[in-house]
Amino acid sequence: MPDAPPRPEPFIPRTDPAALADLRARLRATRWPDAPEDAGWALGTDLAYLRELVAYWADGFDWAAQEAALARLPRFRVRLGGLGIHFAHVRAAAPAGPVLPLVLSHGWPDSFWRYTKVIPHLTDPGAHGADPADAFDVVVPDMPGYGYSDRPTGPPLDSIAVAGLWAELMDVLGYERFGAAGGDIGSHVSRYLALDHPDRVVAVHRMDGGLPVFTGDPADLAPEERAWFEGVTGWGAAEGAYAAMHRTKPQTAAFGLTDSPAGLAAWIVEKLRAWSDCDGDVERCFTKDEILTNVTLYWLTGTIGSSMRMYHANAAIPPAQHARRVEAPSGFALFRGDIVRPPREWLERTTNLVRVTEPARGGHFAPFEEPELYAEELRAFFRPYRAAATD
Repeated sequence: MPDAPPRPEPFIPRTDPAALADLRARLRATRWPDAPEDAGWALGTDLAYLRELVAYWADGFDWAAQEAALARLPRFRVRLGGLGIHFAHVRAAAPAGPVLPLVLSHGWPDSFWRYTKVIPHLTDPGAHGADPADAFDVVVPDMPGYGYSDRPTGPPLDSIAVAGLWAELMDVLGYERFGAAGGDIGSHVSRYLALDHPDRVVAVHRMDGGLPVFTGDPADLAPEERAWFEGVTGWGAAEGAYAAMHRTKPQTAAFGLTDSPAGLAAWIVEKLRAWSDCDGDVERCFTKDEILTNVTLYWLTGTIGSSMRMYHANAAIPPAQHARRVEAPSGFALFRGDIVRPPREWLERTTNLVRVTEPARGGHFAPFEEPELYAEELRAFFRPYRAAATD
C-alpha cells in the first residue's frame, strides 16, 4: 500500500512560561563587554543601544502578545523530506479574478517573520486601496533550520534542496503552477525553483542577484559588471566577516549565540541596522517589539546555529549551478537601502529579465520595512502571468 500523502496540520505554538523565565534571568545576568569611548556602531553592535534593548527585552517586551499576533495567521506544519516544515498559508480574500499562488522565501537573519506585514497587502489588495484582481494565495515557509521548521540532524540543506521541498509543498497544497519571490537566501531558493521546476514556476521575482559567481573571461563583462564585482569584493572585506564565519565555522559561533540572548541580539540587530534603509537609526525601520519578535523566535526555537549552517551548505554548490541562466520571466526590485545591488547588465546576462525597478525607499528587509511598496512591486510584476498559472 503506498504511503499516504503528506498532510498539513494546523500549528499554533504556545511558549512554556519556564522558557520565558529562563530568558529573562539570562538577560538580567548578562556579562557586558567593554567598548572604546564613542565607538558607537563602528566596531559592531553599539554597547549603549544593546543595553537599552536588553533591558526592554527583560522587563518590557510582551512576547505573549507578539505570539498571539503571529497566531492570527493560518499556520501549519507538514512533513517533507523527513523534516517538519512550518509555513503560513493565507488564501486570497474575496478575489475578483484568477488567483495566483505565490511562495515567498525568506533569508537570514529572519524567518517567515520577514513577510508578516506584507501578507495582508497581497491576499486582500482591495482592503489596502489596490485592485482586488491582484490577489494572491500566499505561502510563506520557514526554511529547514529556521523558525518553527525542523533543524536537519544530518548535513545542512542548500538552496537547491530547499527549492525542491518548496515545489513539493506547493504540490501538497494543490498548486500546479505558481509564482516565486524572495530575497537574500530566499532569492537563491526562488532562482532554483525557476531553474529546476520551469514547468511549474510561471515567473520569479527577486530582491537581489546574489553574490556574483562568474567563471568566464572577465574581459567579456561590461564595465558596470566589473565595477560591481569590485564593489562586492570591497563590501566582503569590510562587512562580510559574519558570512565567512557562517560558511566555515558556524558551529563555533553557535555555542555563544545559543547560550547568550544578549549575544544573539547583538549578532542580529547589527545586521537589521546595517542592511535596512534606516540611515543609521535601526528604530526608523523596526520598533523594539519588532526587533525582539524576530530575535525571540530565534531564541525560543534554538535555530541560530542551524540557520548559519545553511551558508556552509550553499558554499559547496558547484560553480556550474551558479552559471545556469534563469529562463523564466524574471523581475527585480533593487531597493535603495539594500546591499551589493547588481547592475542591469548582470541581470540580463543571468536571467530572462522583463522588469527591474529601484524603489526609492526600503532595504534588505523591504517586505517588512516597506510592505506597501513591496506589495506594489509584486502585484505589478506578476500581473501578466496570472492567466498562465490558472489556465
